[in-house]
Amino acid sequence: MDYYGLMPSSLRLLAAPLLACSLAACAVQAQNTPPATSLPTASAPTAQENGAELDAELFYEIFTGELSARSGDPGAGYSLLLEAARRNQDEKLFQRATDIALQSRSGEAALAAAHAWVDAWPTSHTAQRYLLQILLALNRTAETAAPLAQFLSTAEPSARQGLVLSLPLLYRRASDKALAATVVSEALKPYFADPALGPAALVSSGRTLLVAGDAAGALAAAEQAAALAPDSDELASFALDLLEAKVVGADALVQRAFSSSRSAQLHMTYARVLLELQRYSLAQAQIETVTKEHPELSQPWLALAALQVQNGETDGAEASLARFAQAASSMADSPEKDAAKSQTYLLQSEIAEKRGQLDEAEAWLAKISDADSRFDVQVRRASLLARRGKLSYARALIQSLPDNSPEEKRRKLVAEVQLLRDNGQYADAYALQGELVKQAPSDPDLLYDQAMLAEKAGDHATMERLLRKLIAARPDFHHAYNALGYSFAERGIHLAEARKLVETALRLAPGDPFITDSLAWVEFRSGNKQRALELLESAFAARKDPEIAAHFGEVLWAAGDHERAQAIWREGLRSDAKNTTLLETLKRLGVAL
Repeated sequence: MDYYGLMPSSLRLLAAPLLACSLAACAVQAQNTPPATSLPTASAPTAQENGAELDAELFYEIFTGELSARSGDPGAGYSLLLEAARRNQDEKLFQRATDIALQSRSGEAALAAAHAWVDAWPTSHTAQRYLLQILLALNRTAETAAPLAQFLSTAEPSARQGLVLSLPLLYRRASDKALAATVVSEALKPYFADPALGPAALVSSGRTLLVAGDAAGALAAAEQAAALAPDSDELASFALDLLEAKVVGADALVQRAFSSSRSAQLHMTYARVLLELQRYSLAQAQIETVTKEHPELSQPWLALAALQVQNGETDGAEASLARFAQAASSMADSPEKDAAKSQTYLLQSEIAEKRGQLDEAEAWLAKISDADSRFDVQVRRASLLARRGKLSYARALIQSLPDNSPEEKRRKLVAEVQLLRDNGQYADAYALQGELVKQAPSDPDLLYDQAMLAEKAGDHATMERLLRKLIAARPDFHHAYNALGYSFAERGIHLAEARKLVETALRLAPGDPFITDSLAWVEFRSGNKQRALELLESAFAARKDPEIAAHFGEVLWAAGDHERAQAIWREGLRSDAKNTTLLETLKRLGVAL
């Protein structure tokens, strides 16, 4: 089946709009979270700031210290100001002495000044912050436990949640990640049961545990946070981190977190994670949620159009592009707007090609002037040449593209493989895919694509060997289980193993309609028509895909419900009138629609 084959080139267009939304989410988070990694530069204190007139000796020490610091002798300036600070117990002078040491890149001197400052002003939040950050900069993580606890306890209550959430970022450079996680978790433990601060504290603790490689601990922290505040946006964001890290159990947590209303940024982040996990139909559902709830946002419409083009939903894609143009009409001119316009032209070209309007497809490409889109434009032109029966010219066009870096060489090979596959040249595509695998033998996506092309070329033994190798190397790669299980079911062999393989894939990617379709096909081949119909009903409701329609219709036909089978097949053909699986099914059953 085609749905578990290579990723079509149109999906590359999703990167820019989804990245834009992810960046917007980061910007929102940055606005809500006080920075905890930069040190302020203090200016020289004045008599008014100190609350008293400076005596002659103190004035002389400050003046001489500042003069030394600014004249290229920061060591002398630091010593004079620190001594003045100690004698007068002046917090501004402690801060200035610490700043001079930091500016001169003298970490140990800065640490000594910060310690002296904290000793003199133990309740000063600024002093605790300086000490904590200097210790982390010197990679002395173990010594930060007490300063961290004091840093949190001396903070203003209104600012404490933001500081708690910033701790994973503050500790991100610690060389001993496990120690950092222990220190942060111990400091936050007093807040875990707090209804207001508990969720943030548990999320921050969980993030440091995840970075340290403690997936089970991270998931447990997230579950505790969910029990306290299931509607927390911080929890939803952390749940997505766990899903992206492929932590077992994260799927259920994410689904619970997104059962309530979330921001557009979180839904788009969820979509990005799902795309990275190659769970395209679920990603599309998230993007559709955003377009329904926030139709005024432009980028989600563009991302939706790209997925609809990939699925053969040309009418829907065209409508989404029109909505994108409407939403983007008020955007100021910028490189980002130009890039988005180029993406719309590329998608319009692909829509025209899918409809067989090759001249119109070429006309859309001619509108693109964005230099960054040149590669994609030429690949689309190659596809149009192949559609006109000029496959050799199409391959020559791709081969002529620049390849001045390993990445450019790889992009060219991927594009040529896709071109050959789309035009039924499976043996040539399989041979070329072998070159890609040699360049990156541990890349699971390339190995998977090689296995699928081996099957297309009729080499089932090689396909099975490659998929089993991939499962052994990447036991979380759900596509491999699904593909092998479906292949067995399609050929009517090893049906018990096929069921186990597909069920494993479904555990790794719950709710995926294509895997549900595969399980239905296993059940049908095993003689369980009723169970197959139940599964296909669910899969087709989630995704009106022609591949699923082909199977759903066949099981209905076998069950004697010919009228509904024909209706399902017609719906599948409306989505893609040239789908090979659906057309072969109709031919095999002798059905003319």
